[in-house]
Amino acid sequence: MRNSVNRPPTPDDTVEDQEEKPPSLQDVINIKLIESGEKERLMDLLRERLIECGWKDEMKALCRSFIEKNGRNNVTVDDLIHVITPKGRASIPDSIKAELLQRIRTFLVQAAV
Repeated sequence: MRNSVNRPPTPDDTVEDQEEKPPSLQDVINIKLIESGEKERLMDLLRERLIECGWKDEMKALCRSFIEKNGRNNVTVDDLIHVITPKGRASIPDSIKAELLQRIRTFLVQAAV
């Protein structure tokens, strides 16, 4: 059985040479989404929509197919992630992406008021 590829270590925040940078706009939005609980609601909505449209079952079938093709003992989680992630991202329906984007825009407008 093959071992998973080791992920690179996370950067050490205690290094004194690093300058503190102000948070980016993306960081600020992410913080606001988390603090308000909206991020969790968006994640729940995304899960629900992906299940409704059959995306989850499609990804499960792709994983099973890949495992059957390569042999159960020759596939790691990292292999699956490497192969399935691009296909999964590309196959998310545009309607779901548009709905989530609209919900985020609405949140930002309300948060700015």
